[in-house]
Amino acid sequence: MHLSSSTKKSGSTLYLLVYVDDIIATESSCTELSNLISTLAARFSLKDLGCLNYFLGFEVISSATGLFLSQRKYITDLLHKSGMANTKRAFTPLFASAQLLKDLGDLLPCPTEYRALVGSLQYLSLTRPDIAFSTNKLAQFMQHPRTTHWSSLKRVLRYLAGSCNKDWVGDKDDYISTTGYLLYLGSTLISSWSSRKQRFVTRSSTEAEYKALADTASELLWVLSLFTELGHMPTTNPVIYCDNLSATTLSVNPVFHSRMKHIALAYHFVRENVQKGKFRVSFVSTDDQLADILTKPLLHPRFDSLLSKLHLSSRSSNLQEDINYNN
Repeated sequence: MHLSSSTKKSGSTLYLLVYVDDIIATESSCTELSNLISTLAARFSLKDLGCLNYFLGFEVISSATGLFLSQRKYITDLLHKSGMANTKRAFTPLFASAQLLKDLGDLLPCPTEYRALVGSLQYLSLTRPDIAFSTNKLAQFMQHPRTTHWSSLKRVLRYLAGSCNKDWVGDKDDYISTTGYLLYLGSTLISSWSSRKQRFVTRSSTEAEYKALADTASELLWVLSLFTELGHMPTTNPVIYCDNLSATTLSVNPVFHSRMKHIALAYHFVRENVQKGKFRVSFVSTDDQLADILTKPLLHPRFDSLLSKLHLSSRSSNLQEDINYNN
C-alpha cells in the first residue's frame, strides 16, 4: 500500500494491530504515526484515544523499563461475578497432590457456571502463565464437571484473589502427557506459552519430551517468521532448553535409534532444523526448567521460585508508582 512505501522512504516502520474495529498503531519513530492517523480518519470514522492504556481487557502501563501488561480489572470483575471477591487467599492454583479425575465426585447439577468461569480463565491465561496448567486441566472436564473439579476451580479463583498484581504420564485418566513451553525474547517472557495435553499416549519419557520439543520448535519457528516479516532478523541462533537428556541427544544425533522407530516422522523436523542451523537444543537440569510451572501442580516453595524467575511474583517500586499514578 502507499503508506508502506512512504514509510520506507522516511526510514521508519509502522506497525498496526487490528482486532475488528479496534486498532493499535505504533512506529519506530514519531514522524509517520500522525500521518497514518490522518489518512485513516479521512476515509473512516475514527476516534484517536491517545496513548495505549487499555485494550481488549488488558491494562497497558508504561514505565522506565518498558510496558507492563495486566488483567487486574478483568480478575477483579471475575471475582465479583463469581462471588469470590473476599475469599481466603491460596498460594498456588492447585494442590501439588491434587487428583483431578473425570469420574471422581458428584456431577454438578448445572455445569453452566463452571464452563463460563473456565472460559474466563482461558482468556486470563494470555497474561498469566502461572494459571495455564490449572486452566488447561480444568478445561478437560467441561463436558461433565464434578464437585471435585468445582472445588479446584474455586481454588484457582482464591489464588487469583491473592495475586491480582502480578511430567510424563501425568494424567491418571488416560495417561497422556502434558506439553509446556515458554518463549523468551532476550530476558523478557513474551506472550507465547502453552500448557496442553498431547494427543496420544507415549511409550517412554523420551518420546513424550521429544513431542513436546517438536511443539516448542514449531512455535519458535512461527515467532521467528513473524519477527522476520516485521524486519527484525535474529542475530544469534535461538536455543531450546530441554530437561530430558535423551530427547536432547535425539534432536542432534543423525543416527535413528532403533528404540525410537515408533515416533512419528513428523516430529523429526526438530532434528532437521537443528542440522540446518535454525536453532539449537540444549540440556537443562530439571531444577532449572521454568516450563515445569506449565506441566504439573507444584508445592508452594517451588511454585513461588518459578514465579520469581518468570518475573510474575512482584513488581518493582518504580512500576508500582507508575501504576498508582495511572489509576
